[in-house]
Amino acid sequence: MKVAFWLYFFMFIAFFDLHAGYPILTPFALSIGAAPTFIGWMMGIYSLTHLPGNLLAGRGVDRHGSRRYMIFSLITAGAILLIQAQVTEPWQLLILRSLSGFVLAFLAPACLALLASLSADPIQQGKLMAGHGVTHTLASVISPAAGAFLVAKVGFSMTFQSLGWLLMGTGIIAAFLVKEKQGRTLPTSNQANEPMERLSYRVIPLRFYLLPLAVACSQGILFFELPLQAGGTAGILHTGIYFSIISIGALITLAMLFLNRYSPYLRASCGVLGMALSFYSMVSPWSIPLPVSLLCLGMSKGVTFPAMASLFIELSGGRRLGTVFSLQSIAMSVGAFAGPVLAGQLRTYFSPYFLAFLLLMLLLTLVPPLKRHTLPAHPTPTL
Repeated sequence: MKVAFWLYFFMFIAFFDLHAGYPILTPFALSIGAAPTFIGWMMGIYSLTHLPGNLLAGRGVDRHGSRRYMIFSLITAGAILLIQAQVTEPWQLLILRSLSGFVLAFLAPACLALLASLSADPIQQGKLMAGHGVTHTLASVISPAAGAFLVAKVGFSMTFQSLGWLLMGTGIIAAFLVKEKQGRTLPTSNQANEPMERLSYRVIPLRFYLLPLAVACSQGILFFELPLQAGGTAGILHTGIYFSIISIGALITLAMLFLNRYSPYLRASCGVLGMALSFYSMVSPWSIPLPVSLLCLGMSKGVTFPAMASLFIELSGGRRLGTVFSLQSIAMSVGAFAGPVLAGQLRTYFSPYFLAFLLLMLLLTLVPPLKRHTLPAHPTPTL
């Protein structure tokens, strides 16, 4: 598991760098004159440009492996952050965010496919996905507060420069230390004589992709609304603390490794229900303190995200994982685009948190469990 160790380490640095920018992006946009509606579109365009990147990443990872796409994504995203440090106009930030969305679209499918390829055992794969979640969450526990602290001390420009160099350095080092097994997810011509049942893959019903779509939409709403609720530029430190509270909650449930013994569908459903109730508690008359709601939201996320990854591995039969995770990322990109855009347009009429609650509850009714024998198997074409 040496590959898993180095992969987790570099993912930690990458996630730390990326999450540090979440609480400071909205205040930075406000500081250069962007309106809340424009900020919603700016955050949405980042996710929209994920789509072509996801489409390219899926087939590319299956054919060429994950390593080169990870390195490209990290180094290029770091260079964009260095340029972002010099931004003075909202339209410039919009362009850079769209470019960043494209290059970072390769990172998640590559990392998840490489992790899943390290083991063929479903329980071990579940643990690897949980490890990915723990790594992600550990980085996001301290990075929002760290990003906010850096801005308070050295300003936006130096903060973006520091994060950019850190991301580029991570990509360069990963080029030397991250290795992957030789071979491709798709069978080669040398495998043409293998039994056809070993070369089959399962077609996942499209309704299951509503799960990452709705979850990402609710997260996009949260990333848009929470910094504004905390006071924009004036409340940047509070915003960082709030995001760290969410990550602490996720870390609590991610540490419960015994949860991997339960059905991925059951875990995902319980996690989505917990997220929905957490969003509702933010707008309900129950007078629940915001930090408590955010902690519960984070705990629900810690159940939902590893369960989603395990669910798609199970539904796919463990084959063509680059394509599977690429489609999952596309669904999340669409949701993350729609979330902040809807929140920016509708927040004058009702709380965006209530919209997130409605979306997640609707999801629970639209994605019922699927029996194993109803998944059609198709032969994987040889190259």
